[in-house]
This record gives sequence, structure tokens and C-alpha cells, in this order.
Amino acid sequence: MSDVPAAGAPYAGIVTRGVALAIDAAVLTGGFAVASAVFGLILSLFTSVEVTSPAAVLGVAGTWTCVVVGYFTLGWTIAGETPGMRLMRLRVVDATGRPPGFFRSLLRLAGAVLAAIPFFAGFLLILVDDRRRGLHDMIARTFVVYVVEDYVVVRPLTD
Repeated sequence: MSDVPAAGAPYAGIVTRGVALAIDAAVLTGGFAVASAVFGLILSLFTSVEVTSPAAVLGVAGTWTCVVVGYFTLGWTIAGETPGMRLMRLRVVDATGRPPGFFRSLLRLAGAVLAAIPFFAGFLLILVDDRRRGLHDMIARTFVVYVVEDYVVVRPLTD
């Protein structure tokens, strides 16, 4: 198992990861609010469903949970990053430097929920771990690294 994944990419700190999470939360909340409003409007035009009924509230909560799980799990599995992580130039990788698989991503998300339960104490491990891993990273055996890419310098064509 490699101690430094992704060919020596530096490990991401707590502030950058927190900003990425805030961006993802804003994207999720804004997108879900707009989609819910449109769906609610369409539903109110054609049915007489009471939006404050327990069934409606449970349906929205269940849908929200599925959207959040899909957003993070699929983002980490497919690209190793979410839109917030991309903006902050972060990537989740396993010990081989590749994005985690689906079940490892799901395990990481479950670990993030556990890390958040005791007043976010599981995330404070990022401050003291030499590889800057939180509880969820330790559980899933993942790392968050900064994206370090070599840029190709293109010279302009001369006549």
C-alpha cells in the first residue's frame, strides 16, 4: 500500500475540504429546492395532495436522502470528486491513486455521517493525522489530495 497516493499529490487540509463541502451543500440545497418547487407546483395543479401530510414530508425526506447519497457516492466513484471538490481542486483516491469504487464511496459517506454525529469530532482528526484523514477516510481507506496536473505549454503558430 502506497503511503503517498496519486504520485505524490499533497494531502488536502480541513479548510479546503470544508469549503468544498459548503459548495456541494449549496449546489444540493439550491437544486433540490428548485426541483421541489417545480414538482410541488405541478402536483398542486393536478392533484389535491396536502404537502404538509406526514406521507408527503416522509417522501421528501426520503427523496432528499437518495439525492444526497447519489450525489456524493456517484461523484466519488465516477470521477473521484464532486463539483465542490472540482472547484477546490481536490480528489478522493484510494491507496492506488484511483477513485474509490462504489462500495468504498458508500462506506466513506456512512463514515462521514458517523464523523458528524459527535459535534463533527470525526472531522477534527484531519488536523492531527499525518495524511490528513478524517474518520470517514480511515473507515473507507481513502485519501483526499490536491489535484496536481502538469499543464502543456502551447506555443503559438508562427507563419
